[in-house]
Amino acid sequence: MDALLPLGIAGAYLGLVNFVTFFLFAFDKRRSRTRGRRIRESNLLMWSAVGGTPAAKLGQRWLRHKTVKQPFARQLNLILLAQAIALVFIAFPQVRRLLWDAVDLAKSWL
Repeated sequence: MDALLPLGIAGAYLGLVNFVTFFLFAFDKRRSRTRGRRIRESNLLMWSAVGGTPAAKLGQRWLRHKTVKQPFARQLNLILLAQAIALVFIAFPQVRRLLWDAVDLAKSWL
């Protein structure tokens, strides 16, 4: 049971962060329609970077919000790419080992 505690905490954290991220996207979309005070793009990106990328991408698609605006959409996609790479490195140690082997091989050629 104790072994599952970190997974439960991580799941609760990600659930909360994604809920807040989607709420912020929806709130910002509403404000954009009513010409109200908007949420800074840097804040939306920050919530995405700390784990809310799934909700940010969902908010983009469902709410049709921040889909065309550049560089925001590009930055969000870069955050998604960085998180995917980090997840692969964490979840698959053999990939990490292969990369370090490739780096060592490249060093020996130089």
